[in-house]
Amino acid sequence: MFRTGLVAFLAVVLPAAASAYEIKPKSPETAFSGKLQPDIVGLSTATEGSKAASVFEAYLKDLPGVKPEPTLQKFGRTNVTYVTSMKFTSPASGNRAGESMLVAFSSPASANRAYYVSRTLGFANDKQLTKSDMIQQVMAKYGDKPTAIGDGRLYYFYKGGKIASVKQKYNPASALEALNAPINPKAAIALNDANGRGSCVAMFKHAQASDKSLGKLLDDAKAANCDGLLTVELSSGVAQDRVGKAEFTLIDFKQIVSSAKIDAEAFAAEKDAAVHSTTPSNAPKL
Repeated sequence: MFRTGLVAFLAVVLPAAASAYEIKPKSPETAFSGKLQPDIVGLSTATEGSKAASVFEAYLKDLPGVKPEPTLQKFGRTNVTYVTSMKFTSPASGNRAGESMLVAFSSPASANRAYYVSRTLGFANDKQLTKSDMIQQVMAKYGDKPTAIGDGRLYYFYKGGKIASVKQKYNPASALEALNAPINPKAAIALNDANGRGSCVAMFKHAQASDKSLGKLLDDAKAANCDGLLTVELSSGVAQDRVGKAEFTLIDFKQIVSSAKIDAEAFAAEKDAAVHSTTPSNAPKL
């Protein structure tokens, strides 16, 4: 019932009585395409806001009482309503650990695409995998050649249509050793741009601590020395070698820059259309 109503509501585009502006969606540029399209429980940066509820609910079917929570906004002065973010929170209860997820979307002008996806997954004490097993699962899903491992995270940085390499090679034993150590200084330096700035590690940390709106993430997206990233952080649980929490983050920096430009132009055009549509006529009364 909820799913049908929410999906239908998000998909509705009402007549733009308040503004004569017509939204003509443009597809933004993206860091990901084809087979190189990482996702977090089915949500990728190709997911549109109007279709996200069905993905959320398919995942949440085994979590009774937990529903997706959309944040809605109108496009300028039009009556077009769209989803800007969607989340869910499943608090820890009994022997079930807590879990949460957040996805941020651009406006309909840039196809209402997801550009930021995060998921925090807890593990009950008696269901905690070893870090070695979790590393293997992450590599099986996202690729066995992460750009770098360190500081408790596996980093996949994407540039030029492929996973960026800084010549770090890992086997199961060395990956676990790297996870528990600081990121390799040589790898960190290699991730900077030619001027020694823009490390995707730094941009990821800035974005993680920032508001997730396009405007707030735009400077970091422009400065990042990569097109996009996926990171998985593994925190220790009941023992040092067990995973108590896993945090997944997917960011499309290239799409953020492209969507911000498209949206800004569209909002400006809509505002101009609204001003002209409300300008009183100078024609005399007859």
